[in-house]
Amino acid sequence: MRVLMLSKACLVGAYQRKLEEIARSPDVELTVAVPPSWHDGTRMITLERAHTAGYNLVTEHLAFNGSYHLHFYPSLARRIRSVNPDIVHVDEEPYNLATYHALRLAKRAGCRTLWFSWQNLVRRYPLPFSLFERYSIHSADYALVGSAGAEAAWRHKGYSGPLAIVPQFGVDTAIFTPRRPRREKDAPFVVGFAGRLVPEKGIGVLLRALTELDTSFRASILGRGPARARLKQMATSLRLADRISWLDELHSGDMPAFYHSLDALVLPSLSRRNWVEQFGRVLIEAMACGTPVVGSQSGEIPGVIGDAGLTFPEGDSAALAQHLYRLQHDPRLWADLTHRGRRRVEAQFTQHLVASRTVQVYREIAAARAGERHD
Repeated sequence: MRVLMLSKACLVGAYQRKLEEIARSPDVELTVAVPPSWHDGTRMITLERAHTAGYNLVTEHLAFNGSYHLHFYPSLARRIRSVNPDIVHVDEEPYNLATYHALRLAKRAGCRTLWFSWQNLVRRYPLPFSLFERYSIHSADYALVGSAGAEAAWRHKGYSGPLAIVPQFGVDTAIFTPRRPRREKDAPFVVGFAGRLVPEKGIGVLLRALTELDTSFRASILGRGPARARLKQMATSLRLADRISWLDELHSGDMPAFYHSLDALVLPSLSRRNWVEQFGRVLIEAMACGTPVVGSQSGEIPGVIGDAGLTFPEGDSAALAQHLYRLQHDPRLWADLTHRGRRRVEAQFTQHLVASRTVQVYREIAAARAGERHD
């Protein structure tokens, strides 16, 4: 079966291993269309051709680049005619113009369709996005979602078709591997964060927690965003400035080295009325690298971590500080979580597992079409 996937996320080289794994299936002929670049708020993400064996990775011009809801691919109809796919896999949220546009073109060409969503809140959208969403709910042949919370949200919104929970973020466990042994006894305890520097990510909670640790620690904060200047000022006022390294984004292939430099990764997200944490990709990458993780209880974080890390109530800097203190001073706990995290990723979040579950969905779609033809 011929599959055309539309995915701006697959600009990132680390995500392309999933595509190679999908293409290993003998019954799948895969073409993946990505834009040459994507403007993600404060940064421009450009295409990384890191893992391209076995499938066709092509670029499509993107209109309204950087607009999460209004971007779309104006030449997609030509690509669909060229590939002549059996299935069009739209790796976009159902309320986006890109999804609506792709589904309309795919249906016109006689293709089966599916979309993917991380959305784990029941949100209402104004026109025209509510119309895009309604069309996507009622026209797609299958839905993929990233969590049980997302499944509940879309069922509540009226999607009644086939659905599978398949987080589209997996980890290449051959690249994200456990680090060196535990740091030397007298070395500082290194706490890290990676992500966008925005209020909902809760970095301020982390800074307040750090003030309750003893003096033998350092912190590495990786990312950009509109809150960066304010957070630096906060660190200075808390007398933490000389203990924090502020790092810009890294190439996806350099992320394992970042996780290896840490003794704990923290994701202190804060839920908002219109947003809760939808997954937390950095958690599974860090766990794969043997770095213990600590996350707030926002959205999907507790489900991702399971029993392989520590969680704390949102905004509770004292509880976060207690977890970090335990990891700093209890080598048995630290070692146990390094092993638990790696095992959890290998059991649930590898690129191979994500790919195999995705291929199974393709086969279900193809079998349903074959059954209809037989009838």
